[in-house]
Amino acid sequence: MRITILLVVLFSLAACGTVNNALVEKRKTVEYYRIFDIKTKADREAVIDAASNGLGKNVNDANEAKPIFIDEIPDKPGRFKLVNPFKNSALGALASSGGTLGFKVATCDGSVWNARAVRKISGSNQLILTACLFPYKEGYNLDLYATFTKLEGGLRQISRSMANAMVGTPEEWTEKTCLDIVRTINERTSAEIKYLEGYPQLSGTPWLDTGKNLESLSSKQ
Repeated sequence: MRITILLVVLFSLAACGTVNNALVEKRKTVEYYRIFDIKTKADREAVIDAASNGLGKNVNDANEAKPIFIDEIPDKPGRFKLVNPFKNSALGALASSGGTLGFKVATCDGSVWNARAVRKISGSNQLILTACLFPYKEGYNLDLYATFTKLEGGLRQISRSMANAMVGTPEEWTEKTCLDIVRTINERTSAEIKYLEGYPQLSGTPWLDTGKNLESLSSKQ
C-alpha cells in the first residue's frame, strides 16, 4: 500500500514538473552569422541594389548606408567585427549576466554597403540583422550577423506552435532572411557564390533554391 502511494506521489510530482516547465515563458536569444564569397563583374551599384532588395523581402524596418570607398580595392575582403561599446563598464557587466548575450554591435568598416534590419512579430520573436558588403579585387564578401530572440512556453505557446507549423519557425525565418539576400544577388548579377563560414553550419547551396516553401510568410505575418 505504501509503495502504491509513493508511486502515485512520484508520478504526480513528475507531471507537475512537466506542466510547470510548459507554463514557464522562456526568452531565448541566439547568435547567428554567415559569410559568403561573391565573385562577379557586375557593377557595384547593381550588387548593392540586389542586396538591398533581397533584404527588404523579410524585414519590417531597415537602415542602409553606402559609405564612400576611396581606397584602392584590396586583394582580400574585410570582415565584420563584434564590439562592445560598454566593455569594462558596470552597465556592460550587468548586460553580460546570465541569460543574455550582452551588448554586441557588428561593425562594417571598409564596406561599400551595410544595413541594420529588424523583423519583429509581437509576442513571438524578433530578428536583428547586420549586413556588410566588403569589396575586393575578385568581387565581394557578404557578411551577415544576426541575433534572434524567441519566446517559448507560457499560455501562448499553443498559438505560437500553430503559427510556426503554418508559416515557419524563427530559425527558418532567420535562414530565409539571409538566403534571400544571396539569392537576389545571384539572380540579378549571375555571380559565382560560395559559402565560406558561419554558425549554425550551412549545408549545400540553398541560395540556388527558389525558397518558395517560405515565400508566402511575409504576407501572412
